[in-house]
Amino acid sequence: MEKQPLPTDDDMTGTTGSEVNGYAGEENEQALSGRPARAGWNSKIEYFLAQVGFSVGLGNVWRFPYLCHQNGGGAFLLLYVLLMLVVGIPLFFLELAAGQAIRQGSIGVWKYISPRLAGIGYSSCVVCFFVALYYNVILAWSIFYLGNSFQNPLPWSQCPEQGNVTVKECEKSSPTSYFWYRKALDTTDSIDDTASLNPYITCCLLAAWTVVCLGMFKGIKSSVKVMYFSSIFPYVVLFCFLVRGLLLDGASEGISYMFYPKLEIWADVQVWRQAATQVFFALGLGFGSIIAYSSYNPRNNNCHRDAFTVSSINFLTSVLATLVVFSVLGFRAKGNVMKCVVSNVKELSEQFHNSNVDLSRMPSFNYSAPSSVSLEDYKAWFKQHGASIPGNLTDCDLEKEMQKGVEGTGLAFIAFTEAMSLLPGSPFWSALFFLMLLNLGLSTMFGTMEGILAPLTDRFKTLANNKTKFTIFSCIIGFVIGLLFTQRSGNYFVMMFDDYSATLPLIIVVVFETFSVSWLYGADRFLDDIEAMLGWRPSVIYKYLWKYICLFAMLGLLGATGIRMVITRPTYMAWNREKATEEHLPYPDWALAVLALLIIFAMLPVPVALIHALLQERTKKRSREAENGQYSIVSTDDKFETPMTDMTQLDQRNGTADSLS
Repeated sequence: MEKQPLPTDDDMTGTTGSEVNGYAGEENEQALSGRPARAGWNSKIEYFLAQVGFSVGLGNVWRFPYLCHQNGGGAFLLLYVLLMLVVGIPLFFLELAAGQAIRQGSIGVWKYISPRLAGIGYSSCVVCFFVALYYNVILAWSIFYLGNSFQNPLPWSQCPEQGNVTVKECEKSSPTSYFWYRKALDTTDSIDDTASLNPYITCCLLAAWTVVCLGMFKGIKSSVKVMYFSSIFPYVVLFCFLVRGLLLDGASEGISYMFYPKLEIWADVQVWRQAATQVFFALGLGFGSIIAYSSYNPRNNNCHRDAFTVSSINFLTSVLATLVVFSVLGFRAKGNVMKCVVSNVKELSEQFHNSNVDLSRMPSFNYSAPSSVSLEDYKAWFKQHGASIPGNLTDCDLEKEMQKGVEGTGLAFIAFTEAMSLLPGSPFWSALFFLMLLNLGLSTMFGTMEGILAPLTDRFKTLANNKTKFTIFSCIIGFVIGLLFTQRSGNYFVMMFDDYSATLPLIIVVVFETFSVSWLYGADRFLDDIEAMLGWRPSVIYKYLWKYICLFAMLGLLGATGIRMVITRPTYMAWNREKATEEHLPYPDWALAVLALLIIFAMLPVPVALIHALLQERTKKRSREAENGQYSIVSTDDKFETPMTDMTQLDQRNGTADSLS
């Protein structure tokens, strides 16, 4: 049995209080339809672990620190907090309240508000499926690195040798880059190169999907047991890394570079776009998972407080991860820069001994002992005399060193692994780090899969009665399609899906959600429903945030993202084997066609559901008109008038009947 749209003011006459307030007799409906009773959280802690586990993911560890560093440090943090307060939290609250009031997944919620909006929920399911496909591949990579962490020394700590000769590809790059691109991925030079499956990553992907399936096959009852570990363990690891990182040489430099405010970035439109996008994805808006998790809550749960609490935890986790990342990367950068200083001072010493340099440019530090020269002394000398010294001396810039490989997979599998290989007891820290990534990814995967399974089982009775089989079948399909990402060029497909398959569709989904609630259903009516549900009315400021600020902010983000994709041809980061370096390559035409199809396919349910609803309405209208027409031509000679009968209408109907006959 399908949910009907939320009752209008005129429809409320004769309905029960429970129907008006949101459930519409959910338990009775389930009993009549033969569906199993809807599950619920055993405690508020379980719900919190699920919501926090879903919203806090890999992006908090490897995306947020990069954006913060590249876009003004402390200034970016202020901008991020501002956008979270005026856009992120109101939209998060909207989804929480909608799911809790209607107690359905994303499809049921929007179909409940209006059958014409059911496509929004289906689009959310499609995007969740796209994300689940490539997200689990990242978990497979983490499993592969976790398995290789139980070696001493770590396999990526030094370059391998072939016949007592160091492998050139590794010598030209670095041990961690070589291990990532050649040993782990065995990647091709471009996305155009067809290649066989990588057997190690394929087995790891099978293991990842098996873990997800085991955690999901009994719904939230089984997944929440895993979340007790997967949602809490990453925080233990982050605090361990923070304590260890702050004790490292270079940690203070890394953190100071991280938080040094550059207020001029507020004038850059692209920085606003990146901050808004990060807020959007950090909270998991539009996936339907927030709605699904909230739908298992009791009706009187304070979802307003939950919105602020989960968002605050998410932000503080990002800051904690940033401190960890840049304290460790500061240590790595300081080590590499000091190697640069020693190398340059040795070259400088040789030039002075050979009388190739004017003695007036002689440095004040002891260049005959390169290892004793401080970075500050060298930089001060180089700034004054470096340009006039022959040779290949460099400025050994710490900030430039910090920027190398600090985004996405480059941060986790190259830069951070290199830093950990320099730590005493490196196998322990490596195993701890990749176990943390695995748990962060698992809790997000559970939420993503719930965003697929809950709406479909709510919508279709057959799936609800066979939820375990449907869960297993979904995981099998995910693994089979995911083999695309385990071929040698699979890393490039992961980047393509990560950058483009979810961004535009999710923004469009949230635009529809916001417009539907604030304008079609009515922000005031929605606040009335929340008041009836919670027992108190949220501030009227939410009305204006939903109707204007959030909506126009999302439209602006949609426009900026779309214009950027049109003006600038999309590119991806490829590994050139001959040069042993990364390079940006434009996507080929066929890949751009795939990108377009992914976006179109994700958004197709919205117009299809709208057209389907309009056709159904037209069919019902014709059916009603036909029934009215039949009644109007029935003979009224022997009719029984009642005191309430309008004689004028009866005369008109008789006249109509006569004319038709």
